[in-house]
Parts: sequence; C-alpha cells; structure tokens
Amino acid sequence: MTLPEEVLSLGAILLMLVAAWGGSASTRAVSWAAVAVLTGAGIALAGPATAGGVAYDGLYRADAFAGFAKVLIYAATAVSIVIAPGFFARMAGDDLRPEYPVLMLLAAAGMGMMVSAGDMLTLYVGLELQSLASYVLASFMRRDTRSAEAGLKYFVLGALASGILLYGISLVYGFTGTTLFGGIASAYAGTVPGSAGFVGLIFGLVFVFAGIAFKMAVVPFHMWTPDVYEGAPTPVTAFFASASKVSAVALAVRVAMGAMGPALHQWQQIVIFAALASIILGALAGLNQRNIKRLLAYSSINNVGFILVGLAAGTAQGAASVLFYLAVYIAMTVGAFVVVLQMRSPEGEPLEAIASLSGLSRTRPGLAAAMAIFMFSLAGIPPLLGFNAKLAVINAAVSAGLYPLAVAAIVGSVIGAYYYLRIVKVMYFDDPAPAFAQGGDAVEGGLIAAAAVAVSPVGWLLLAPLSAWTAHAAQSLL
Repeated sequence: MTLPEEVLSLGAILLMLVAAWGGSASTRAVSWAAVAVLTGAGIALAGPATAGGVAYDGLYRADAFAGFAKVLIYAATAVSIVIAPGFFARMAGDDLRPEYPVLMLLAAAGMGMMVSAGDMLTLYVGLELQSLASYVLASFMRRDTRSAEAGLKYFVLGALASGILLYGISLVYGFTGTTLFGGIASAYAGTVPGSAGFVGLIFGLVFVFAGIAFKMAVVPFHMWTPDVYEGAPTPVTAFFASASKVSAVALAVRVAMGAMGPALHQWQQIVIFAALASIILGALAGLNQRNIKRLLAYSSINNVGFILVGLAAGTAQGAASVLFYLAVYIAMTVGAFVVVLQMRSPEGEPLEAIASLSGLSRTRPGLAAAMAIFMFSLAGIPPLLGFNAKLAVINAAVSAGLYPLAVAAIVGSVIGAYYYLRIVKVMYFDDPAPAFAQGGDAVEGGLIAAAAVAVSPVGWLLLAPLSAWTAHAAQSLL
C-alpha cells in the first residue's frame, strides 16, 4: 500500500549517491531519472495503493482520494523538474545541480505521506519532509539575493507555522488520548458541547487548522506567499503553486472531514472566514501588481479561497468539487508559469514585469494566445474549464445551504477577473515591448500547448471521466 512512497524514497536516495559521485555533470541524467522515478511511483498507485484501506494500524490510509491527489502531485513535480534545466541554463552564475531533482523527489514523498495520513504524527512527519526540502528549493539560487531572502522568509515563517500546528496536535491529543483520526473523530462526537473538554478540543482544532492554513497560503497566513513566489526560481515557484498546493488542500480536506468531521459546525466557520478573506484579498491585492510572479501569487491565494468554498460545504459533493478544482487549477497555473519562463530579453535575461508582455500578440502570437487562455480560465470565463471548476465549488456550497458564501464567491470572482483581463489587454492592445528571445525550449513549448488544450473547450471531453473519478475519490474519503 505504501509502494509509491517507497519508490520515491529509494529513488531519491539512489539518485543522491549518483549526484555525489557524478557531480554537476550528472545533473541532466539525474533529472530525467527523477522523472522516471515519479512515473514509477504513479504506476505503483494501481491496486492496493489506492484501494488498500488502512496500513500500519491506522497511521496510513491508501484510498482513491489519496491516489487522485498523488497523481496531481507527481505530474506537477515532474513538470517542475523538466522545466528547470532550461531556466538555470539562462541564469548567469547559478547552474542547476543534481540536488534539485533529489529534493523534488523527497518533497513529493512527504506530500504523499500528507495526503495519506491517518494519524497526526504521520501528518506532521510528511509535512516536515515536504517543508524542509521546500526551504532549500526556495533558496536554490545561492548568488541571488531575492532567492536567499525567499528561502529565509519561508523557513522562519514555516517554523512558526509548524510550532502552531504542533501545539494544536498536543491539545487534541491531550483531550482525546489519541492521535489517530478515527479516535479523534469519536472524541469530537462524544464530547458534550460547552464542557471543558469540548472547549479544549475546539482550541486544538483552531491551532491545527492555522498550521495547515499556512501551507495552503490562506489569509491571514498568506504573508510569505508573494515574496517567496517572486524570489524563488520560477520552476520552484511553479512547484509551490501546484504540487504543494494540492498536498496542503488534500490534507486539510482529510483532517476536516475525517478527524474532525463531527465538529463540522465549528471548523466550517473557520473555513468560511478563510475562504472569503482569501477570495477578497487575493482579488484586491492583485490589482496593482507590476510583477507577473507576484500577481500569480495573489492569484493562487484567490483560487485557494474558491477551493475552500467547496470544503466549507462539508459534503461528498464538496470534497469532489475541491478535487475537480485542483485538477483544473494545476493545468492553468503550471501553464501560466511556463509562459513566464518564456519571458526573456533578447540577451536571454529573465523578465518578470507585466509591462514586458505589452504587444505580445504581435511578436509571439502563439504564446499570447496560450497566456490569454490561462488568464480567461483563471478568471472563470466560459467555455474554459476554469468556469466549470468555479461552478462546481459554488454548486456544492449552494447544495449545502451556504447561499451567502456562494454569492460572495461570485462577487469576488468578478473583482478578481480585472487583473486577469488586464494581462490580456496588455498583450493585445498595448504598444509592443521589445520582443522576447526566440528559440525557446521545445519541452516548455509542448507543456504550454498541452496545458492550453486541457483547459480549452477541448478539455470538455475529459469532464465526464474526471467528474466520475473525483466523485469516487470523495466517497472513499468518507
């Protein structure tokens, strides 16, 4: 049942030895070997890894919910590995080293433990494995001051969030006598509302959700996101915005609906507040951004707010809508960040200013069309799949009777659409800026085309099987 994590862990250890012996000359070979390891882990998901039930006396859960999340995590991690060589090759003084794909594999192994956690200890070990690798990845460009700053901020604030999470876990354990999700759920169900034990459990619930909220970059625990997204290497930023987001959200869903399912009314209030705050702040704070990576950081905050709208429903339909949104969000976000990789001056220097996109439709029409598709989809404009994703979470909220939340989410979507449409306006109506460097990486071009097709109306062909898969995964969670 734990075969995917075993494949990733052993693969990372072996590739670490190869990197130690081969040095920088082995970087490209290690990178493609890491992609092969991720593919092997994906194949290992078949069978008991997604239908095996409980392992290690409840510490680990192998079900369709975890399997779906892991497919998204492995795919996003593989993309973040294959786009790195081209990026680092264009960065003067900061070469890609073989430790990069190894760290990616270790982070993916930690994420797999997170989404399969059946116990608070498994949750924490997986989260820390992912976090420690991420801190190093954020500061991977040693000679870049912004990258060093990003890694330091992420580490300091991440340590604080870990302490908050541990305090919450200790409170929950102190009042329940167990760290198993099943035992915690039974304790919440059997505690009399208003009693001292009930109050203690609610305090534990609040601190646990605060720690997880940091990993999701949910308001008010979002403060690290814009700086880290801007300072980290762009392939790493794409990894944070995709794979890390999936693992944190899937973990939040499992904790909320598994360990703390009987306390629905209590955690629902927290989730509703976080959802509304994230949607509003993500929409308003992105309006005046001039850096494309910072804008995408606020876009991720806005989108995780919409994801939490589905979680707030507290139903199987809500969990299915969260998974559906994550699948579409991965394609939109990864595609947008690969377009950012194509933003290079004629001398090959990376460009991040939104003004650099001016008139792109006349200098690189194909790239402009792909970026427009991603922006329209992120804004939730039909017939692109981003509209279906937003519709799914809003329908889940309406079905659960959360009408004010659904209305607020729709209003927030309208506000946030402004800065997505501003990007399209800059590309198609502003005077052309100097043309980007020609002869981009073929891998990057293929990924942009694939992501654009996936979220375009052609992607509607995938709606039925994807909806069925997410519904089955949500049922396995319950």
